[in-house]
Amino acid sequence: MKVAFASSEVFPFAKTGGLGDVTGALPKYLHKLGIDVKVFLPKYAVIDHSKYNLDYSYPIGEMPIRLAGTTHQVRVFHSYLPGSQVEVYFIDCPHYYHRKHIYTNDADEDERFILFNKAVIESLQRLNWKPDVINCADWQTGLLPLYIKDNYSWDRFFDQTATIMTIHNVGYQGRFPKETVHKAEIRPELFFENSPIEIWGSVSFLKAGLMYADAINTVSETYAREITTSEYGEGLEGVLRYRINDFQGILNGVDYTVWNPETDKFIPAKYSIESMEEKRMNKKYLLETVKMKYDPDIPLVGIVSRLVAQKGFDLIVKSIYDLMNMNLQWAILGSGADEYENLFRSLSYAYPDKVFSYIGFHDELSHLIEAGADIFLMPSRYEPCGLNQIYSLKYGTVPVVHKTGGLADTVQDWHEYFARGEMSGTGFSFEHYLPSALVSTMHRAAGVYRDRETWGRIMYNGMIKDFSWEASARKYIDLYHKAIYNHRFR
Repeated sequence: MKVAFASSEVFPFAKTGGLGDVTGALPKYLHKLGIDVKVFLPKYAVIDHSKYNLDYSYPIGEMPIRLAGTTHQVRVFHSYLPGSQVEVYFIDCPHYYHRKHIYTNDADEDERFILFNKAVIESLQRLNWKPDVINCADWQTGLLPLYIKDNYSWDRFFDQTATIMTIHNVGYQGRFPKETVHKAEIRPELFFENSPIEIWGSVSFLKAGLMYADAINTVSETYAREITTSEYGEGLEGVLRYRINDFQGILNGVDYTVWNPETDKFIPAKYSIESMEEKRMNKKYLLETVKMKYDPDIPLVGIVSRLVAQKGFDLIVKSIYDLMNMNLQWAILGSGADEYENLFRSLSYAYPDKVFSYIGFHDELSHLIEAGADIFLMPSRYEPCGLNQIYSLKYGTVPVVHKTGGLADTVQDWHEYFARGEMSGTGFSFEHYLPSALVSTMHRAAGVYRDRETWGRIMYNGMIKDFSWEASARKYIDLYHKAIYNHRFR
């Protein structure tokens, strides 16, 4: 089977969140299972050309792509996912991709990804490589299913090619003014109220992908159920209910070659289930590094996140007085909305012995927080899958989470399971998205922390969990077979 991945992010080349982690790992595990995989990604300015040995791709070379009345000369570069033989093709158009950030608020954001969708199709043709499946990721690649089914319906090259639309976050829909229909060379008659590409008067690239793809998935089973409801569906719940027979949740895996305390190159003390006591050395090192006092009796709470309301920071703001009055230390890493960045800067200044914050992205520090913290806080309002809570389980860092989406699928509340007579809890969770629920759950976690035997059991339960990519990759292969069947026989 041949599978092409098209994504706006692929780790380690370009990443802002979990999308990049998935598209940087899943293709490698599919390849191990015998799938012939190629990955396509825009060549952003942030990608280090020399570090990753990008070569000019002679089989494709330079190709003209016409967009919005202008013909752009697009070059394609080639490399591999590190540690694998999975080929990656980088679509290079300086006019659109050589900007400070991966995503922008520029007026031509629609054009940036229209060009990418077109360039993926042209690249496949120039390679003369006919995929059985194109796996599209989020709105940035949502036009591909539409193009394959409509714009290229005359082209026998894609006769046998099915498409998958993977939703990493239904809140990001790629909505643009109706003028985008012309720029994208979509037939005007496809745009009308409640059409397959329209939502609330705008063109939606994500809706187009959902309506034209042969199968759809999202990144956890609970999130798949949630987004078919008006509470979580962001206006697309009707589309997902309409496609319910072609829609499923597949929990993201974790790349344990990167996130594993036994081998982590970023932490000073490696440890495993057999040597959990070594974890405290990482806590000590982290606190010394950020100039806070080490006290084994005070739980250290870690946060590594985008600082936005969706990740639960509105809840933290409403709870901040109660949280600061608890006997806790905090290590916070992230960037996002100004109000939350400024809050954590202020807390670091007001409580230098209690709160450390680093505003920005720091790969080494993210690993050190996972290894050094006792508790990992992830109170997301909604969470399609989430990865940091899974990393935390592996590192024996007990997660405290809001019971939603992938958080509900991966973290078992200690007290809930204990009440059933089971000792299998892996963390603490709260069901109602309220400040009081967050605070009471933090109190529960801090209280259990004082019982070192029970805390050790919770750490152990988390560390033995296996969320590796192998099982998830096999589910994707099953989904690909379903999409191929839908495309060829329905």
